[in-house]
Amino acid sequence: MINRLDHLVLTSSDPDATTHFYTRVLGMRLETFGNGRIAFRFGNQKINLHVRGHEFEPKAHLPVPGALDLCFIAEMKLAEVIAHLQRQNWPIVEGPVQRTGATGPIRSVYIRDPDFNLIEISEYL
Repeated sequence: MINRLDHLVLTSSDPDATTHFYTRVLGMRLETFGNGRIAFRFGNQKINLHVRGHEFEPKAHLPVPGALDLCFIAEMKLAEVIAHLQRQNWPIVEGPVQRTGATGPIRSVYIRDPDFNLIEISEYL
């Protein structure tokens, strides 16, 4: 019945810091749509941004910053991701460590975005 994830919605308390993180640190493309709404595009997916207290309807039952745990597959080697994060002065919470992805074993590092969402960046082994 379900084929793929199209987009997800992230609720932020600081949209400027969130925009910086997802565009500069993670390299996603900033997209504006609708009546000035913001999204971060990567591959064939995107993350729509809601600002806490100003969410669009309908919304999640309890939209709160910091509640997400996301895993992204990098388009480069994990060593390059780590070097990029170091250049951006973005701290790694854990890793590299081995985990299990949707289709097999992965190697991952974990970071947090400005709202403390857990972000896993991985490569398949």
